[in-house]
Amino acid sequence: MSALAVSGLSARFGELQILDRVDLDVPIGELHVLMGPNGSGKSTLCHAVMGRPGYEAEGSVKVDGVEVLGKPVEERARAGLFEGFQYPVEVAGVTLRELIAEMALVGGPEVGERALQAAVDLDLEPFLDRFVNVGLSGGEKKKSEIVQLLGLSPKAAILDEIDSGLDVDAVRDVAGAVEGMRSPGLGVLVITHYARVLRYLDVDRVHVMMKGKIVRTGGRELADELDAVGYEGIRKELGLGPDAGESGGFLEGL
Repeated sequence: MSALAVSGLSARFGELQILDRVDLDVPIGELHVLMGPNGSGKSTLCHAVMGRPGYEAEGSVKVDGVEVLGKPVEERARAGLFEGFQYPVEVAGVTLRELIAEMALVGGPEVGERALQAAVDLDLEPFLDRFVNVGLSGGEKKKSEIVQLLGLSPKAAILDEIDSGLDVDAVRDVAGAVEGMRSPGLGVLVITHYARVLRYLDVDRVHVMMKGKIVRTGGRELADELDAVGYEGIRKELGLGPDAGESGGFLEGL
């Protein structure tokens, strides 16, 4: 069974077509990585799957066999879909402990118990009574999201640029936390454009996106190839020109 099954997914933002019939499958229990240069469509894939306003999508997105494309964000979440943000937002006035308590009100006491235990395991217990993500380092913010993820126990998790803005020690710590949350009931898709985080992850599959399409899929060796030849080497091999976002940057973050 697939935790996340994307089929024929096309997406646009306004008049700009970004994704072109993307197919991507993340089985339950596996950790996949989606790589690509800035402007290739990685974040748009995340936004389209999650139902971010402003993005028009067509095709199919299934979470544990349930179609979620076209449904409100909250219904996608209830189906078992979770997003870890590239830049986790600060929530002034709400402590992490209070957020966990609200999660437990919706999902049951076991949600709160799992999240509190995760905070202990990830050394975030001292931050439980501080406002969510306020004054935290980049690595601590990413761990805070993993605490929420482990509490909610989703079917599929998309972690967008988990290494963004982190130093090498924080990358290692966050990658270790991602490895620690792997389970037979969860499929994980990590989105990144740097190979460095893969040094600390036991990756099942690597997907490379360019020009809004998945152009290569392989095992860990594909990441090693990227590390050696870069995206330019893959482009030359496939006969592709540069992604639009690389020349002017207007697609970066889409």
